[in-house]
Amino acid sequence: MSLASPVPARPDAPARAADAPGPAGVSDAAPLPMQEVAPGVFVYAAPYALAGRGNAGAIANVGFVIGRDAVAVIDTGGSLAAGRRLLAALRQRTALPVRYVINTHVHPDHVLGNAAFAGEGTTFVGHRALPEALAARAGDYLRANADLVGPDFAGTRIVPPTLLVSTRLDLDLGGRALHLEAWPTAHTNSDLTVRDGETDTWFLGDLLFVGHVPALDGRLSGWIAVLRALAARPAARVVPGHGPAAVAWPAAAAAIDRYLTTLQAQVRAMVRDGAPIEEAGRAVHDEAGDWALFDDFNARNATTAYHELEWE
Repeated sequence: MSLASPVPARPDAPARAADAPGPAGVSDAAPLPMQEVAPGVFVYAAPYALAGRGNAGAIANVGFVIGRDAVAVIDTGGSLAAGRRLLAALRQRTALPVRYVINTHVHPDHVLGNAAFAGEGTTFVGHRALPEALAARAGDYLRANADLVGPDFAGTRIVPPTLLVSTRLDLDLGGRALHLEAWPTAHTNSDLTVRDGETDTWFLGDLLFVGHVPALDGRLSGWIAVLRALAARPAARVVPGHGPAAVAWPAAAAAIDRYLTTLQAQVRAMVRDGAPIEEAGRAVHDEAGDWALFDDFNARNATTAYHELEWE
């Protein structure tokens, strides 16, 4: 485990968004409504929604942790506008520099707000697989989300990480350490968790969905294994990638574990019985009433699972 070296301290003082340093445009951004889930730990609990006009792609939970000397941002939203709203919320609470922006995985609703922080001398941090994953998808992400979000997507660009995590890494905010851990392919191939040592608050990114149906973009068997490894570790609270700002742990793992294991069992049975992949979408329909956006993601999850399980 390595420890990122500190930078000189600055006094922590409240700042209005209009007065704080930052990229052009932040001063007139409406701050995201944040919840302080633990001392110095702030989270925006996003609505259960798809990216679209009117939400600027701010559809994933994002947050920040304030240390003595600096701040770390954890995920940034789905557009430059969403990132500016997060920065405006941060600047309502502190004038400290944003030393790190940490991306928990590759998906656009978590990374496309990065550019809002690029003018602050910030280091961008991610899983060792994240730069390649972003490069492979950048064009598609930008085109698709520009169409979905509309004018609020203007100026959005890809900002990849330069500080990469292969296993574990500690980041120092001045008297406050964040513990980062890279995971094998699960929800995606670039999943990273962030744990605040001061309050034992654990940001799980999209390894945990609460209320919003899970979205599979990695390996189903890997996700089940990682989820159970996470659930074996206690924490004071966890922050899901989608859901409430913070939830109890490991109790919050039960519903997603049930969904993923049911998906695995039912799709595995389809493969065994020779059902065509076109029928995979009927899997897990007993779960439909328990999850928001079920029809938007479940068939895709089942098809992804089928491709994986047919090669077991």
